[in-house]
Amino acid sequence: MSLQTEIMDAMKTAMKAKDTVALEALRAVKSALLLAQTESGAKEDVAQEEEIKLLQKLVKQRKDSAAIYVEQGREDLAKPELDQAAIIEQFLPAQLTEEEVEAKVKAIIEANGFSGMADMGKTMGVATKELGGSADGKTISSVVKRLLS
Repeated sequence: MSLQTEIMDAMKTAMKAKDTVALEALRAVKSALLLAQTESGAKEDVAQEEEIKLLQKLVKQRKDSAAIYVEQGREDLAKPELDQAAIIEQFLPAQLTEEEVEAKVKAIIEANGFSGMADMGKTMGVATKELGGSADGKTISSVVKRLLS
């Protein structure tokens, strides 16, 4: 089932349950998908890799907003953002733990002979390509930095 179909089904369920937070998050995903589809100028669906990147971006935006709200002492505004992020994360593939990311990055470093911080860019390029939607960039970056230094 395509992501758009899953989103529409979830929207219907949220409407029936009168879940406004879920509905707002799902509408944002639907809007972003439609925007990405029209940007490409194609009538076909957005590629799965692009969908994952789009969902990760939406989750990151909400988590960043929540962090700013918490920093300013506005927990009342942070909670809906975190709730929306959790709803959007349901449509992402299972995320790897930091230990799993570390093991995969170690394998990448050994396989390509990377060493030192000079190779961080190359390592990040290979790691983000391989780990794609299964880990966020911040986690990958911190693991790569720790292993190369």
